[in-house]
Amino acid sequence: MIIIPVKEGESIDRALKKFKRKFEKTGVIRELRDRQKFTKPSVKKREEKLKAIYVQQLRQNEE
Repeated sequence: MIIIPVKEGESIDRALKKFKRKFEKTGVIRELRDRQKFTKPSVKKREEKLKAIYVQQLRQNEE
């Protein structure tokens, strides 16, 4: 359960923004979407490998 402490005089919009940010960080929506369809382990592994290669290339270009 996500708890957002609201200070006195703080607007509801700001509290709602904090809630949305915390909710996004938990990854509930992402996990829900992942569970809606089955992806083979080999496909997951391939995607992770491609992402790692992409990140590595970005870091090399940065240096």
